[in-house]
Amino acid sequence: MRRAGRRSRQPPEGSLMENGVGREQGTPEAPAAESTPGSRPPRPRPRLVFHTQLAHGSPTGRIEGFTNVKELYTKIAEVFGISPTEILFCTLNTHKVDMQKLLGGQIGLEDFIFAHVRGETKEVEVTKTEDALGLTITDNGAGYAFIKRIKEGSIINRLQTVCVGDSIEAINDHTIVGCRHYEVARMLRELPRAQPFTLRLVQPKKAFDMIGQRTRSSKSPSEGRVCSGKETLRLRAQGPATLEDGPSPFEEEAARRVDDLLESYMGIRDSELASTMVEAAKESPGAAQLARDLDSVLGEFAFPQEFVAEVWAAVCHPKDEQK
Repeated sequence: MRRAGRRSRQPPEGSLMENGVGREQGTPEAPAAESTPGSRPPRPRPRLVFHTQLAHGSPTGRIEGFTNVKELYTKIAEVFGISPTEILFCTLNTHKVDMQKLLGGQIGLEDFIFAHVRGETKEVEVTKTEDALGLTITDNGAGYAFIKRIKEGSIINRLQTVCVGDSIEAINDHTIVGCRHYEVARMLRELPRAQPFTLRLVQPKKAFDMIGQRTRSSKSPSEGRVCSGKETLRLRAQGPATLEDGPSPFEEEAARRVDDLLESYMGIRDSELASTMVEAAKESPGAAQLARDLDSVLGEFAFPQEFVAEVWAAVCHPKDEQK
């Protein structure tokens, strides 16, 4: 992940910094386990403390002790005295609405978290003159689907009030809060042509230097990812968060290809979902087995058979795609 736009971060008074992560001064170290001759004592797990701000401006807070995105939002909300439902999404190391810096399932131990909260609500009427609206949808993992990309020259591109980062709250007064990104994308695809419909959108609250921008993120090999070779905190929907090495260049490239396939087939982008599918494909002997594996853990997505075959080829035979 590129680090452009990162704000400098100083350790709070009365704390020490270990591996870029705050540790309270005076916090007792974990007692060393007795070791037998020739054995290596276990490495104590560091106390992970991350620094955070509200993207439109706030004091710096510190959070710790979360294992998934919902818990992360709850911790941020507690620091700033707001409801977790006020948070639309988070970016890493920039306060701007930059979809290439979107927080996904991994956080680098030195990353600074910026929370983008609800701003103004707006309604826009859209007439579907083509099958595709030109929207790519993602979600925050906590009930809000939002716009990650707007295709140049598309129907939505011609509507100046619609921006990347806008949360889609309702379609024709039917609330979609709590729906996953693929469900929202399917609803939009199934809307009839030539019949106007209304989108109710919530834009992120903006700081002064963000007013007027209408971002359209471009594809990036490192979109939504942290830098390779560094430890990251991996957030999981089920089970505890784990410390892992950052993705290898191969894993980053494979995840990018799968993310592109998700956008092409389903109209969504989801770097964490793409990484999960890469891990599954690497363990599968073929596309048929991958389809069964994905159906057992991600059956709600109802991935088309041809899509799964392309995912397996993109991960296991990437050179074939370039011929």
